Amino acid sequence: MSARGDIGEQTDNTLEDLDAAALDFAVRRSGAAEAEADALRDELVRHCLPFAGRLARRYRGRGEQMEDLEQVARLGLVKAVDRYDPDRGSFTAYAVITISGELKRHFRDRTWGVHVPRRVQDLSLEVGHASMVLTSALARTPTVAELAEHLGVSEPAVLEAVESAAGYSPASLNAPVAGEGAAEFGDLIGGVDDDLESVTDKLTVTDLLLRLPTRERRMLAMRFYGNRTQAEIAAELGISQMHVSRLLSRALSWLREAMLNDAPPPWEGESRAGHQHGMEVSVSRDGSALRVRVRGEVDRDTAERLRTGLRHAVTTGGTGSVVVDLAGVPLVDAAGVSVLLEAVRVAAQAGTEICVSGAQPYVARILAVSGLAGVLRRC
Repeated sequence: MSARGDIGEQTDNTLEDLDAAALDFAVRRSGAAEAEADALRDELVRHCLPFAGRLARRYRGRGEQMEDLEQVARLGLVKAVDRYDPDRGSFTAYAVITISGELKRHFRDRTWGVHVPRRVQDLSLEVGHASMVLTSALARTPTVAELAEHLGVSEPAVLEAVESAAGYSPASLNAPVAGEGAAEFGDLIGGVDDDLESVTDKLTVTDLLLRLPTRERRMLAMRFYGNRTQAEIAAELGISQMHVSRLLSRALSWLREAMLNDAPPPWEGESRAGHQHGMEVSVSRDGSALRVRVRGEVDRDTAERLRTGLRHAVTTGGTGSVVVDLAGVPLVDAAGVSVLLEAVRVAAQAGTEICVSGAQPYVARILAVSGLAGVLRRC
């Protein structure tokens, strides 16, 4: 046999005799002094270094330098020698467990770019090693079922370990992209969110909606969020469809104006009326005339109150005039127009002159469209 063959055989024999060497070390250390025990320990460690290197080579090709793996394996060997107890069994088996544990811990704690549970990390390493073993034995890539059977685990666990392997060395978002000039990988992820620019407008509208009266907010919600028709809204609120149309139009106009201004405009009728949906009628003497002040919306619910107030003013005004002050009225619907037209007829029968003053633009437009402006003059 050649000299080279003798060396190889001697190395193999040395690795096979680790248990005997460790047992001899334990016996000699038991009665030795501290210095002699340290020397015996160093001698056993040097004797087992090739064995630690062989275990480290099992984990090569996984992104770590071989020198680093050997250092970790040697650290595990030193721990195995220091903790070895011959009464607990084979030194070789104990050293394999200790060194492999150190190598796995190194990969788990030092090399993973993304946090992955420990059990998944360990299984990922086992799957990688088993894949290499089975590929060599089968001359092909093993299936998930074959890996699961080889490792004694379930197929879902193998799939989880394979997927988690991507977290070992994740791609950098700053990595350059080939063929894309100076572009980076992160530039290709995601897209422009067209709705992002509307976030500020949505927040502004939300705040403005809270400034509207409860009824208007409810109507807007029913129309634009509940997709209800104006007729359905009118039936539920107990008002006419035309009134619903006017209220929605006024609310949308206010929202539009408020969106275009730094400070939202006042809601017409709210601050003056004292309450949002009620109406107040007061009669006072202004020289020879009676002034009927109206505050609030004039609709089907409040028209009767206005009728009573106007009849009282016309019948008690004598030969003087009656001035209907509409400065505090933000809205007049068909019922309000009917009441005013009736007041004109009653005043003509009583020989009393009646006129309106202070009509807001929206109310003035209603009076003009309804034809009331032709028979009810402005003061």
